[in-house]
Amino acid sequence: MSLNNLLFKPVDIAPLAIFRVGFGLLLFLEGVGAVMTGWVQRAFIDPDFTFSFIPFFPWLQPLPGQGMVYYYILMGVLGALVMLGWQYRVAITGYFLMWTLAYWMQKTNYNNHYYLLVLLTGLATMLPAHRYFSMDVRRGSVAKAYYVPNWTRTVFMLLLWVVYTYAALAKVQSDWLAAKPIAIWFGAKENTFLVGPLLAKEWFQYLVAYGGIVFDALIIPAIWFRPTRIYALGIALFFHLFNSLVFQIGIFPYLMLFMSVLFFPPLSVRKFFFARDIAPEPPEAYFYTSFQKKGIMFCWCVFFLFMLILPIRHWAYTGDVNWTEEGHRMSWRMMLRSKYGTARFTLVDGEGNRSSHLPSMDLSGKQALVLPTRPDMIWQYAQYLKTEYAAKEVYADVKVSLNGRPLHPFIDPGVDLANEPWRPFKSHPWILPAPEP
Repeated sequence: MSLNNLLFKPVDIAPLAIFRVGFGLLLFLEGVGAVMTGWVQRAFIDPDFTFSFIPFFPWLQPLPGQGMVYYYILMGVLGALVMLGWQYRVAITGYFLMWTLAYWMQKTNYNNHYYLLVLLTGLATMLPAHRYFSMDVRRGSVAKAYYVPNWTRTVFMLLLWVVYTYAALAKVQSDWLAAKPIAIWFGAKENTFLVGPLLAKEWFQYLVAYGGIVFDALIIPAIWFRPTRIYALGIALFFHLFNSLVFQIGIFPYLMLFMSVLFFPPLSVRKFFFARDIAPEPPEAYFYTSFQKKGIMFCWCVFFLFMLILPIRHWAYTGDVNWTEEGHRMSWRMMLRSKYGTARFTLVDGEGNRSSHLPSMDLSGKQALVLPTRPDMIWQYAQYLKTEYAAKEVYADVKVSLNGRPLHPFIDPGVDLANEPWRPFKSHPWILPAPEP
């Protein structure tokens, strides 16, 4: 089958409609749950200073007072509208914009899953997922459709393949193969309900390490391939529920399970969910002009080229990305290292007087915990100290432990960070080399 026929052939809309319902439900839970669990309070309201993404969004800050609580509640409402298919285009576009802005506002709680949600909501704004089983159809604001072009579901399937493949490749490194980070995480989870004693077993830690590579590398092809689909789904169900129990990583495990409906034959999904609504014969083809087809294919080629290049950009920097963090974000390097550190800053005023400053004097507990291991946050904090305390020079004495190793100097203590520029596309020489293996 040619690429043209694969992307533009008509397929039943049922999987896309079911995905929209599940996706909207999870968007609702993500928005409201962030408020109910106190995450919004801890991430946006309690801190006096917020680490936004640099260099492009230093001006982006949370709303004052309780504004972010209402912000996330509104996102929850929009998620519910996506689920119902009521004003779908407005709701999903609003959620995409609000989620992306919130994502850029703070990176203390950076998570690859949050980045994935930016991509998924952005893609969903372009899909006709409300043309079936929706309030928009019931209200007559859009015409009911039984078929959509195949690219509307294939784009999600390919994106997941990219995500899981890069996650597998990133795990092929010495510390992961020695199960070092897993041993550290599981060692702190021995009291976990039901599985706690198992987590402490060394053989199980190695099983998870090597099983994680195999799972990430093969799960999407296995779900895509019909003979192995049911078995792969059973393994995925166990894997994601185990991760949810042990690591409490929010909606991500359930999002992956909801998205599996896109891999099933569309007619099978219709028979399971909408057996009483018999679809008419599909059209032979969708009417797209040659220009429209080329435009759609060009957009998706650019998008996936970007998705393929961005995760490997860390090779353009010097040093181990697990140590330097340069090129780590937005690269599907999920849960690969355990790091902690200590930091003490020295401020020099205009008269040459020196004073010592600890991050805990300004930052929240989570911020102070994460800051020593992230060089961009260390630099941002130095800029904050320069402004807030009228410091002429700011020096950082930072030591970091990677995957259980002894603390090792991380930042050159002789470099004045207050007057160092940020170089988004170059390595920063004030990040010291990693300790020898």
